[in-house]
Amino acid sequence: MQRVAIVLTLVHVAALGLGLAGILIVMPHPELLNTAASISFYAWATGNAGSLGMITGAAAVLAWGGWAIGWRRTLIFFVVSCVVSATAELTGTKTGWPFGGYEYLSLLGWKMAGRVPVGIPLSWFYMGLVSYALAHAIVLPRDDRRSNVFTIALGTWFLVAWDLVLDPAMAALPRIQFWAWHEHGSYFGMPLRNLAGWYGTGFAFIGLSRWLWGSDIGSLEGRLTIPLFIYVVNVVWAMILALSAGLWQTAFALVIVAIFPAIFAFSRRAVPR
Repeated sequence: MQRVAIVLTLVHVAALGLGLAGILIVMPHPELLNTAASISFYAWATGNAGSLGMITGAAAVLAWGGWAIGWRRTLIFFVVSCVVSATAELTGTKTGWPFGGYEYLSLLGWKMAGRVPVGIPLSWFYMGLVSYALAHAIVLPRDDRRSNVFTIALGTWFLVAWDLVLDPAMAALPRIQFWAWHEHGSYFGMPLRNLAGWYGTGFAFIGLSRWLWGSDIGSLEGRLTIPLFIYVVNVVWAMILALSAGLWQTAFALVIVAIFPAIFAFSRRAVPR
């Protein structure tokens, strides 16, 4: 299963790379599409590259979880994170609570209830679980209440840190938007309650999953490379989009609040529990 997780991780990176090339190179320069085959491929990629990145990320983390923390814990986290996040997103796109008033546009594939792309809950799952794994490596929990709560809180922070750059970038890209805000806020045009909504949603499904597990995941010695890699690749992907949209402040901040802590977590993976 470890080899499967590695292969799926590489496929995930390739899918993200395909999407990035389409966003930053092909979409701004349609003149590059000078053959019928390239036009057909572009039409396919436009409608599928975004969802493909989320699907492959979820597949990679499912495989990693089955190998590293066991299938029971992984599947519990998968179901809880998808149900909680899908509920929050469906509520949010209809009522504006808890994230603020927004809507998804057409570039992330088929939508549940016509409002939320089906891949969105998958992205909450795979980034949520790798975020929790990184937090676990930092806190070194002992299965007492205080360390468990702090691990959940820190894992949620890793998840929200990714959104600090992702949301502004994907709503502000020139010529292309993945979602649109219906209200203006103080964080690069995004309402601050979106970050509170992200934190509340992430804390809810990470905390509920941890409670249903009944015990923590134990040592991740030698098994943290894939979570670190997936987390950093997704954060860097969002940072590149932010830079292309002129949001250099968010990209710089992510180095401090996401990349450095993630690397610190990896450096502690060999410390005995």
